[in-house]
Amino acid sequence: MRIKKVINNNILCTVDEKGSEMIVTGRGIGFQKHRGERIDMSAVERVYRMEGKAEQRKLRELVEQIPLEHLRLTEELITYVKSQIPQKLNESLLITLSDHISFAIKRKQDGIEFSNPLKGSIMAYYPTEYHLGQYCLREIQNQLQIDLHEDEAAFIALHIVNAELNTDMSEMYEITKLIEGSISIVEFYYKKEFDRDSLGFSRFVVHLRYFAQRLFQGKTIIDTADAQDAMFRQLIARNCKQHFKCAQCIGEYIQNAYDKTLSEEELIYLTIHLKRINMDTEA
Repeated sequence: MRIKKVINNNILCTVDEKGSEMIVTGRGIGFQKHRGERIDMSAVERVYRMEGKAEQRKLRELVEQIPLEHLRLTEELITYVKSQIPQKLNESLLITLSDHISFAIKRKQDGIEFSNPLKGSIMAYYPTEYHLGQYCLREIQNQLQIDLHEDEAAFIALHIVNAELNTDMSEMYEITKLIEGSISIVEFYYKKEFDRDSLGFSRFVVHLRYFAQRLFQGKTIIDTADAQDAMFRQLIARNCKQHFKCAQCIGEYIQNAYDKTLSEEELIYLTIHLKRINMDTEA
């Protein structure tokens, strides 16, 4: 392994025999070192490598800008997060979350704090990720003695959900707002408020989450030409008229707010989930 760039006394950007770039850290590992030199592997404490070249470049740029302890702490936090959720997380979470946490700490030290207008929605729609965000805040307090604002738990939760869905943060905000708008329509339509802590509500939110992801990424389920599928859709629409009408209301909201048209297939899936959440409520 040879040195590509000395970032500081404790961080090096290196390349292996295959030309793959990685970041290595270790106490004093970069002291009086130069580009092209081989490194002493016994001095390496941690290795950070991204599969994608673009992500690897972002990582290199990040470690030049934030304290190493923030990167190491974020790595520990992500290890815990991975142990608590079944979904595979996008590798870029290390970059985006390290960057966010480091910036949040700097803002706190400068006396600047941001509120999160979507906090209530995030708590309701992503409870697991929100609780993990709270865990992260406690660990930041324990390890760095930095007491970040509680709204940061919601920001961290969105980063985790973003890594689950392989989206970017701007899209994640749109997904959350779409879920919020859809839930408002559903509760207005049925004239009742659903229990945010119920399993049925959680299932419905998960469906909306992946539905919204498909919508914004242009991967919505299209109608098939299969006659049997068409008959099935007609059967559901006829036997679940009330819930199908609610699905159509959601479709109208999405058309007006996002200029996107839902297929009959997507409307039927929504209808099935709407029927299910109402059955769970009545049980």
